[in-house]
Amino acid sequence: LNPYVLFLLISALGLGTALTFSSSHWLLAWMGLEINTLAVIPLMTQKHSPRSVEAAAKYFLTQAAAAATIMFASATNAWLTGTWDILQLSHPFCAAVAFVALALKLGLAPVHFWLPEVIQGVTLSTGLLLSTWQKLAPFALIIQIVPNVNYSLVLTFGLTSTLIGGWGGINQTQIRKILAYSSIAHLGWMVIVSQFSSSLSLLALSLYILMTASAFLTMKANAASSLNTLSTSWTKTPALVALASLTLLSLAGLPPLSGFMSKWLILQEMTKQALPFIATLAALSALLSLFFYLRISYAMTLTLSPNTISASPSWRFPSTQSSLLLSASTVAALGLLPLTPAFVSLFCIG
Repeated sequence: LNPYVLFLLISALGLGTALTFSSSHWLLAWMGLEINTLAVIPLMTQKHSPRSVEAAAKYFLTQAAAAATIMFASATNAWLTGTWDILQLSHPFCAAVAFVALALKLGLAPVHFWLPEVIQGVTLSTGLLLSTWQKLAPFALIIQIVPNVNYSLVLTFGLTSTLIGGWGGINQTQIRKILAYSSIAHLGWMVIVSQFSSSLSLLALSLYILMTASAFLTMKANAASSLNTLSTSWTKTPALVALASLTLLSLAGLPPLSGFMSKWLILQEMTKQALPFIATLAALSALLSLFFYLRISYAMTLTLSPNTISASPSWRFPSTQSSLLLSASTVAALGLLPLTPAFVSLFCIG
């Protein structure tokens, strides 16, 4: 892409998210979501291929349907209650419809079917953008409306996401699809606890973004798209691959890594709310995700050349991309657990 066009699209992404964050009126929030959608589609199709065009078409149709449903729910609520205020989405039917539409925008199960296919069809950089930045605006709206939504609906979406995010990734061999199912599972954890502690959901989202950024940037540095192509990673960048396997275990939520913090605090909150059965189900679903994270770690660190792979090994030229973001996100993904008391105080989690 032309640098000026790229700057314009990135600015539009920032504008759309900021507009949704700062609005209290449903129409302005809807405009922010639409600006976000229209800005990311050219980024998805910058690599001209039938797969990327198909992914962009699927993404556009899904997001347009979700946006239309959000507008329907907010307009119906305004007709019934006389207000367009986001926090005043008080009619049960309108709140439920808006929640389902926002879940469709995020890719929560059971309305998740578009997410793995779309992320598989774009580059790793665009996949990172869809998995992190594009979650912010819809999630901010969910946090605001979730007190008015029936908790059974919220709980159903959250638990279904954790389970499908685990089951769906088990049999995958494509890295981007595995990370897409990982995204679905993590969103499930955030949604389960959102009605009890919105600040804890935001902490889980922040940690998820750091860990996912590290995972995507590592795969990009190794030019890896499938489990087979990961098998030559150790000979190219042994230090990075060793840290990447720890990052994946952090995504799985194993101590003493950063990912354990959010899962630990969420399980603690669910126990405080006298929901031990749901906490147990969520913890067991994390074991499903752990299986495919271990598969990737095994392919990266314990599989060495020469071996039988379907793709040709890439040339080992020195990397020209900046490693600052990768380094910072990897350090954050691995070493934040000792700072848990500071985060609990910062996010006012009590």
